[in-house]
Amino acid sequence: MPDAEAEYRHKTTVSAKIFARSRRLHVNGVHHNIRFFEPYPFVTRSAGGRHLVDVDSNRYVDYWMGHWSMILGHAPAPVRAAVRAQIADGWMHGTVSEPTMRLSAALQKSVRAAEKIRYVTSGTEAVMYAARLARSRTGRRTIAKIDGGWHGYASDLLKSVNWPFDVAEGSGLAGAENVVSVPYNDLEGSLDALRGVRKDLACIVAEPLLGGACVPAEPDYMRGIQEFARSSGALLVLDEIVTGFRFRFGCAYPEMRLDPDIVALGKIIGGGFPIGAVCGRKEIMGLSDTGPGGPARADRSYIGGGTFSANPASMSAGAATLDELRSGRGSIYPKIARLGEEARRGLARAFDGKAAVTGKGSLFMAHFLRDGVHEVRGGADAARCDADMLRRYHFELIAREGIFFLPSKMGAASAAHTRGDIRSLVRASERFSASAP
Repeated sequence: MPDAEAEYRHKTTVSAKIFARSRRLHVNGVHHNIRFFEPYPFVTRSAGGRHLVDVDSNRYVDYWMGHWSMILGHAPAPVRAAVRAQIADGWMHGTVSEPTMRLSAALQKSVRAAEKIRYVTSGTEAVMYAARLARSRTGRRTIAKIDGGWHGYASDLLKSVNWPFDVAEGSGLAGAENVVSVPYNDLEGSLDALRGVRKDLACIVAEPLLGGACVPAEPDYMRGIQEFARSSGALLVLDEIVTGFRFRFGCAYPEMRLDPDIVALGKIIGGGFPIGAVCGRKEIMGLSDTGPGGPARADRSYIGGGTFSANPASMSAGAATLDELRSGRGSIYPKIARLGEEARRGLARAFDGKAAVTGKGSLFMAHFLRDGVHEVRGGADAARCDADMLRRYHFELIAREGIFFLPSKMGAASAAHTRGDIRSLVRASERFSASAP
């Protein structure tokens, strides 16, 4: 039997040729570092429902789902119709447009913290601006984040993402000295680190689910860091770019009894189009007001957006997606949560102690255990697991089973997936487990 790489190369000859050209034109052939995997990524021709189809006509059941943004599946009819209708009236105005009002009204009704909203075109920008607002509001410099937390490529938060967390993520990162990182789901360890920067702490940035490791936050942990922020005069910033509208219609934080000052959103709220949103209390968001009656120049927080912020195509796609989720929330959310739970149970059974399976709702991930790790509660635990085995597992799913996870990343069930898809994933995982050392 040929090895997985040989099978993959045999099935993806057209992708190989196209990607070779891409490497001549682009840095490592990709435009987001994580999209590269060995020996080369396949090149997608089309996407629909739960499937990707590559240029060699291979079809994959997709659990990456556009960086987990496609909760309804790829190219769902209502979103496609809304975008087509908008395109007929133009897709880039550079002015105020009515589709923005529809999306913002839906966000304000479902996200309590969204008293005022500012749109950008990526989650990276949303968290970057949230941090700037926090510094402006408090007059302080230090930002606290979670070990292993990913908040995009902005210099303010590109620290302690990858293990070992005390090694710089790269060069050119001015401002990293004003970022402190704390251990996830370890309240005492986090408070010890936070006490040392209390007087200069502008905000604590945290995710309700650690996206890089697919580990849910423990509610007591989140409430503990919120209490510290309140007592020290700092803000609580929640990065709900992955979790917003993923588990319920709205954000994850109300289930934890949290009351954030600023929430960053993205992914699902754009319906697959570029988007990010900074949502917050009106007195905080008002610091960015450059109009008449806004703060003086020395006091304002200059956050923008950009040429394509609140573009009508993204706004229409996002509004249509939230319309579908709102009208179908009694069926969509229970369905995808059930699929996620079946995936977690099935994968745990398939790996039979070789892997810890984490996640919540429709999100799930396997961590192959080693180095004395018996459970995964945070980024440090995930980093000590066998990353090479995880990449091998995901690659063999691609090469042999027609199942796509971006190698080493968590999976997401969408409304387009079926129980049959989950059963097929579990059977494929059983075959891998039986063959793996």
